[in-house]
Amino acid sequence: MKHAQKGGRPTGSVTRNAFQQFAAGAKRRGHFIKKGREGFLFLLPSLFGVSIFVFLPFADVVRRSFTNLTGDTFTGLQNYRTIGENAAFRLAMGNTLKFLAVCVPLLLLLSLLLADMVYFGKRKFYQDLCLLPMAVPTVSLVFIWNMMFHRYGALNSALHLSIDWLHSSYAFAVLAATFLWKNMGYYVILWITGLEGIPKSLYEAAALDGAGALAKFRYVTLPGLAPMASAVFILALTGAFKSYRENYLLAGEYPDKSIYMVQHMFHNWFRDMSIEKMSAAAVVIVCIFAVIVYPFRKKGDGNFDSLSS
Repeated sequence: MKHAQKGGRPTGSVTRNAFQQFAAGAKRRGHFIKKGREGFLFLLPSLFGVSIFVFLPFADVVRRSFTNLTGDTFTGLQNYRTIGENAAFRLAMGNTLKFLAVCVPLLLLLSLLLADMVYFGKRKFYQDLCLLPMAVPTVSLVFIWNMMFHRYGALNSALHLSIDWLHSSYAFAVLAATFLWKNMGYYVILWITGLEGIPKSLYEAAALDGAGALAKFRYVTLPGLAPMASAVFILALTGAFKSYRENYLLAGEYPDKSIYMVQHMFHNWFRDMSIEKMSAAAVVIVCIFAVIVYPFRKKGDGNFDSLSS
């Protein structure tokens, strides 16, 4: 028989089938390798630029974090111990992490709820205007907020108060409100883009099953937005890290201690030419950022991991 085995070895059509499968697999692997090489050639110019202007400078920063100021003497972990004992570093890192922990979840949650209302409420006019705050120059925006929250500004005049909002414990709330108001529209657009990718048939099927608005949001909207949720989170986290301009223009070089961020610390250390402390602090911040982002990394199949997976 063709399918009989002699000495434990397959013969006949079994051998031919196995060979054909192996050949087909090799052909597919060769195709993927060829496509990978072509993709690498397209990425090569960008990779070269990123290596020159990002990777190599950061590698030098890592090196300097283990050396003295001039960079010619290895000091081990001394720079990391120095910044760990530095009160300014602890204050700046604490305020920055607090700002991220408050503003990023609020930004994502409020923008998602607003996008849901805009998309299903058919309020097209808001979708056309929600990016307007991002089009306003930051200097003009901060000028308006200074007029609102100055000790002699419009808010105190209206409420008959004399609170120095920008140089007191209220400064953190003012900065958070500024960040949310300026960036809300951008994330509304991102969520609306994700909502447009959810098939309408899912909502129709949920309605036939008697699902209300809350059930549709929980069982249809949230799972449908899961593939892009990680990307939106990383964008929001990065944007919150870069909110220094508003902070600096609102409160100046020496703000209230509640809004003293890592950018203020780097500004002061750069002025003092404390390169070794700046390098160690930069490495610590990158490590913290990597730990936060790691659960939301992108998998090889194009989907994103989530905290629930």
